[in-house]
Amino acid sequence: MQACFLFFAAWMSGVLNSVAGGGGLIIFPALIVTGLPAISANATSTLASCPGYIAGISAYREELQAQQQLSWLFGSVSLVGGMLGAVLLLHTPASVFDQLVPYLLLLATVLFTFGNSISTLLQIAPKETAQNSSCFQIKASFVQLLVSVYGGFYGLGISFLILATLRIVGIKNIHQMNALKVLIIMCTDSFAIVTFVIAGVIAWQQALVMMVGASVGGYSGAYYARQLKPEWVRRFVIVIAWGITCYFFLRK
Repeated sequence: MQACFLFFAAWMSGVLNSVAGGGGLIIFPALIVTGLPAISANATSTLASCPGYIAGISAYREELQAQQQLSWLFGSVSLVGGMLGAVLLLHTPASVFDQLVPYLLLLATVLFTFGNSISTLLQIAPKETAQNSSCFQIKASFVQLLVSVYGGFYGLGISFLILATLRIVGIKNIHQMNALKVLIIMCTDSFAIVTFVIAGVIAWQQALVMMVGASVGGYSGAYYARQLKPEWVRRFVIVIAWGITCYFFLRK
């Protein structure tokens, strides 16, 4: 019964992560309910979510191939940022950052919801041809480095931060944004997963069941999201983002 419950939770998490993010709000509590300690549940959920992102990348391969230069650039930057964030976490009390989480989620949600208006107002959204310029790539890389440091340090709500910053730097197609998002998160989480494995805090039986569920959910979520109109997916992301943001303010 627990295996079926964890598989379904992981499938839902994989679908949500590949489309909008926030799957950790499903997979982490599910592990807590089955009796795992919080630290072990957090480590196991990070590992269990990873196959969902890998499957999402497979489903979004056409979008990633269409922007190979940005994919390699953001992926490399995210590896570095995730490592820096994890090291920073070891030297910072988690309770201090916990107080900032609702406000960071609110900032990311506002940026994504009103990203077009903000970009137009500030005149920072580049033309399509400008995305190949060195100036754009340096600015976009710096922004994504900061986001991936946050991801390695804490990670909650990173999907919304990535989508928001991609929109602000001028990437407007929701499917391209989702493709880059799953790539960035996978690269960012890789250092944390290695750290958890070395520390021996992963519950492998639960992790293996949830990895399969997250893989199925990640691929199916990414595949069917691509069949929808971009505006529908964007509205779905906005609804999820505001819902999770309100949840964390009420939980605070």
